Amino acid sequence: MMFIEPWSKRHKKITGRAAFSLSNSFVEPLTNTELIRLSLARGDQQIVDEFHQHSLVYTPNGGSLDLRQEIAQLYGANICADNILVFCGGQVALQTAAIAIVDTTSHTIVFSPGYQSVQQAPVQAGSQVTTIQLYAEDNWQIDPKIVEAAIQENTEYMVINEPYNPAGTLMKLEVQQQLRAIADKHAIYLLADEVYRLLEHDASDRLPAMAECYKKGLSVCTLSKPWGGCGVTIGWIALQDMDLKQKLMDVQYFGSTCPSRASEIQAIMTLRASDIILQEKLSIIHHNLSLLDQFFADYADLFEWVRPNAGAIAFVKFKGPLTSDELGIQLAESGISIKPAYVFMTDIKGYEDYFRIGYGERNMPKALSALIEFVDSHRSQWQ
Repeated sequence: MMFIEPWSKRHKKITGRAAFSLSNSFVEPLTNTELIRLSLARGDQQIVDEFHQHSLVYTPNGGSLDLRQEIAQLYGANICADNILVFCGGQVALQTAAIAIVDTTSHTIVFSPGYQSVQQAPVQAGSQVTTIQLYAEDNWQIDPKIVEAAIQENTEYMVINEPYNPAGTLMKLEVQQQLRAIADKHAIYLLADEVYRLLEHDASDRLPAMAECYKKGLSVCTLSKPWGGCGVTIGWIALQDMDLKQKLMDVQYFGSTCPSRASEIQAIMTLRASDIILQEKLSIIHHNLSLLDQFFADYADLFEWVRPNAGAIAFVKFKGPLTSDELGIQLAESGISIKPAYVFMTDIKGYEDYFRIGYGERNMPKALSALIEFVDSHRSQWQ
C-alpha cells in the first residue's frame, strides 16, 4: 500500500482546540451512562449485566453473532447476520473493501469533493482511479451519463457516498437505480458509504441500502454518525456476495481482526435503543437547521448553500473576498473551526470558496452565534 497523507492534517493543526466547532461531522455524542439508562428503561438488565461482567476473550473475526443480528435488523430481507461484517470503525471498512476488490490491474470510479478514504482507499490499494467532479449547480447530483463514459474494460469498482459528505444532499432514487444498472451491466462492485443513512431529514427520502438492492453492492455504516456512538468505534459492511465476504475477512485478518467485546455490547445497547436515539438526534438537527436557514437568509450577500436534506453537514460557499482556506485561518484565530475545501480534495480549483460545517450537536447554536459575531465585525470590509 502506498503512503497517503491525511488531507485534514493541516486543518487540525490550524484549528487546534477551537472553542467553537462548526467542523464536526457527527451528531451529539452518546454517553455510556445514557446507554445503560436506555437499556434499563426497556427492561434489558441482561445486556447491562453483560457489559459489567463480560469476558475479555477475543471476539470472533467479523464480529459476534448477537451484534451482527442487531445490525441486520436495519436492513431488508436480503440481509441477515451472515451478510454483516463488523469492523473497528467505518474507516477500516473502506480500506479493507478496497484491498479485497482491486489491485494494480483494476480501475475504480470515485467522486469529488468527498471524504478522503472514500476517494483514496482504492488508490492506496493500487488501483487506477478516475475521479468525477460534482458541482453545486447540479445540486451535487451524480450524472449517470458521465459515469457510463468513464467506464473502462478493467473497471471493477465504484465508490459513492450517499447521503453525501460534505454537502448533506441525497441523490434521487432514479439516479441510484441508474448507477446500479450501470454497475450490473459491467459487473462492477458498487460500494455506498451510507454513514448518514437513517438521518434523512424526511424519512420518505430514504434510499434503499446498496447491499439490499444490488447483488454486488456493499453498504458501509458506522455508529458515529446517525447515533453519535463515536467512541464505540464500531462500523460494518453489509453485502450479499459471500465470496467477497470471505475475501474481506481474509484482508481483515491482517488488520483489526476483531472488535472489543465492550464495544460490541455498547453497539448492541445503541441499536436496541435506535428509535429513541435517532429521534433525539434528528430533533437537534432540525432545530439547528432552522437556525442556519435564518443565517443564510440574513447573510445571503456573503454565504450560499445547496440546502441539505440528510445528515448533519453542509457545504457552504463564501462569496466574500477570501478563499475558504484564508477564511478558515481567520476563524481559527477567533476560536471557530470550519473545514475548508482542501480537506475534501487534492485539487481545489473551482472550489476555493467552499467549506463544510456541521450542525448535529447541541452546542452548535453557540458556535453559530460566534460565527455571526465574527461575520458582523468583518462584513463592511468584505463588502
